[in-house]
Amino acid sequence: MKAIRMHEFGGPEVLRYEEVPVPAPAPGEVLVRVKAVGLNPPDWYVREGMPGIPPEFRPPFDLPLILGTDISGVVEAVADGVQDFAAGDEVMGLVRFPGAMQSGAYAQYVTAPATDLAPKPAGVDHAHAAALPMSGLTAWQYLVEVGHDHPSPFQEARHRPMPLGSDTTVLINGAGGGVGHLALQLAKWKGARVIAVASGAHEEFLRGLGADEYIDYTKQRPEDIVRDVDLVLDTVGGPASRRFLPTLRRGGALYPVYFGEFDDEENAKLGVTVTGTQVRANGAQLAELGSLLDSGAIRVAIDSTFALADAPAAHKRAAEGHIQGKIVLTVP
Repeated sequence: MKAIRMHEFGGPEVLRYEEVPVPAPAPGEVLVRVKAVGLNPPDWYVREGMPGIPPEFRPPFDLPLILGTDISGVVEAVADGVQDFAAGDEVMGLVRFPGAMQSGAYAQYVTAPATDLAPKPAGVDHAHAAALPMSGLTAWQYLVEVGHDHPSPFQEARHRPMPLGSDTTVLINGAGGGVGHLALQLAKWKGARVIAVASGAHEEFLRGLGADEYIDYTKQRPEDIVRDVDLVLDTVGGPASRRFLPTLRRGGALYPVYFGEFDDEENAKLGVTVTGTQVRANGAQLAELGSLLDSGAIRVAIDSTFALADAPAAHKRAAEGHIQGKIVLTVP
């Protein structure tokens, strides 16, 4: 089969289109003929060797490796112990994450635990289905239901999503990206009022998804003009995430997707909660998201598509930033 494999860490040029053996599913696993692959930030973090991650949090990687975790495709075969899927079924999934930071999805075939997979919605094409898993599950596990008891590697406190409803105001930073545009729609699905923060190029797109208010961060800093919101979901996260603390009411919460630098005493003084979680593969939750996608309650935006062989160009597009939705690889 054809796959994108890397033999060293570095820029997009290290991604090679090569012939590799078709993997064999172990008991409880499914072999999927991949039709499309969704790209995610862990793909380029791993490609670069995860230089910004402290060594104690950096998992070992055996080179050469095949990048990718998000797939949509057709079941080719099932191994012993699989009852929910059969050859010919159309499926989607976040494969083995975070147990395997990269699971071999940039390929014509991939194996996956059956529990990581969900039926592909019949009314959705493979490209849009492949764009859903990691971003959709991240938004779901932050805002709706964690679905697991694994602690975040960056904090001791367990994440518990705030109940959302018509009396809740949610600010989403990075609302135009993969996680952000899905989180906006899930918050609206729950009845919340949503303030979307992104660059000006995304305003029409995000208002079309239901944003009640829009802030162009290139013109205004949300921390200067917003007060008394119930929840901030910062899909950018990192050291700058604490700048959103002044926007919260007492009793509010800040959820940084990429955890930053916070002071527990400061948070307690402000009366706010700061927690995060690490997204985990969950076929049952993904099936719920698939139902919402199939019904039109949410939709997935695709920034751009590239052929599998053009994965280096797709990574270059990711490096340009200002992505609207997701980047997807189509697989021959």
